[in-house]
Amino acid sequence: MSNMPTTPNFLWGAASSAHQVEGNNTNSDWWWLENQPKSAMERSGRAVDSYHRYPEDMRLLADAGLNSYRFGLEWARIEPAPGEFDRAALAHYRRMIDTAVDLGLTPVVTLQHFTHPLWFVQEGGWLEGKGVDRFARYVEQTATILQDVPWVCTINEPNILTLSTRMVDRFVSGQATSMTVTSENNMVLPTPDPTIGAVLAKAHAAAQDIIHTRTDARTGWTVACQALTPAAGSEARFAEVKHVWEDFYLEQSRGDDFVGVQAYTSQTVDADGIVPHPTHPDNTLTGWAYRPDALGIAVRNAAEVTDGTPIIVTENGIATQDDERRVRYTSEALRALFAAVDDGIDVRGYLHWSALDNYEWGHWGPTFGLIAVDRTTFTRTPKPSLGWLGKVARDGYPKDGITAA
Repeated sequence: MSNMPTTPNFLWGAASSAHQVEGNNTNSDWWWLENQPKSAMERSGRAVDSYHRYPEDMRLLADAGLNSYRFGLEWARIEPAPGEFDRAALAHYRRMIDTAVDLGLTPVVTLQHFTHPLWFVQEGGWLEGKGVDRFARYVEQTATILQDVPWVCTINEPNILTLSTRMVDRFVSGQATSMTVTSENNMVLPTPDPTIGAVLAKAHAAAQDIIHTRTDARTGWTVACQALTPAAGSEARFAEVKHVWEDFYLEQSRGDDFVGVQAYTSQTVDADGIVPHPTHPDNTLTGWAYRPDALGIAVRNAAEVTDGTPIIVTENGIATQDDERRVRYTSEALRALFAAVDDGIDVRGYLHWSALDNYEWGHWGPTFGLIAVDRTTFTRTPKPSLGWLGKVARDGYPKDGITAA
């Protein structure tokens, strides 16, 4: 196995999303949902205050040796009311781009990462009929600050967004009045909604057209790749489930500049569908099975389904408080990734999830970060895994695989 990166421009970095790190995203649907009287969600609140502390966060990544940072623009900040755009918010995100570049970090910018302006949902969201046009109007504004950004993700995990969209819609419409957040252990999430998925595919295409017309950025969206495997005799059911869960979304990436692959664990599909993760002492803090090989499975499937669209690993990581385990998981995941590269799959980068321990959509417990954050003082403390990944970025992935942090 050859050392990596394969090219001088290979992206070695970490990722975040706006709502999970910025704090006080008060105009968003998720903020509204978290703060409902009967919600059992933990609140995001000030999150980890990256809205103000992003220069420190970026510098920690750069000083460690990473060369890329994926971060999001928050639609609810940029367009807090229909058709009203906050120039200060756009200027803020432009400063983030400039800071990344000044520190030697290639910015990978995400336009939509699960959250929406509350007004968008109240007016019917994606299924109202004007959702694509409203998203395109927002993208037109973001294009004014993206002229020199090389990589733009239009929509994060549209297959998962279909699930969260249904959940938020039920609360905003009054169909649901209470919320409990449960562990994903022994759970199988609802199947992605193909109706919303088809609309999101149109929104993705519209956003790409705008970005390509107004900037030089390469565009794609990111897919939550499940790294599904078939049980013996269940190949037909496996193909059906895999298409609904991810292959439909990967098919939309044929001909795109890149596709973002996001993988954490693997599950089996039998005649009844996806088999829940059984309880096991090795499971992560999210209840997922410890499966670093999932990244290789996901990358190989994405390459096959997209007919060779270039891949950026836009998320991969583990929820654990044991940082040595994080290094071990990441090293094993990279081994599987670069075995796929050695087999000819076009991979342009690896962005670890996440840069910081952050708000995990209703929970503060799962810790994915390379950097720990004291949520009282907001003090940042780099973990040994950050230095380890930075060394890999500088020196290349070693032929003998795992190295100590």
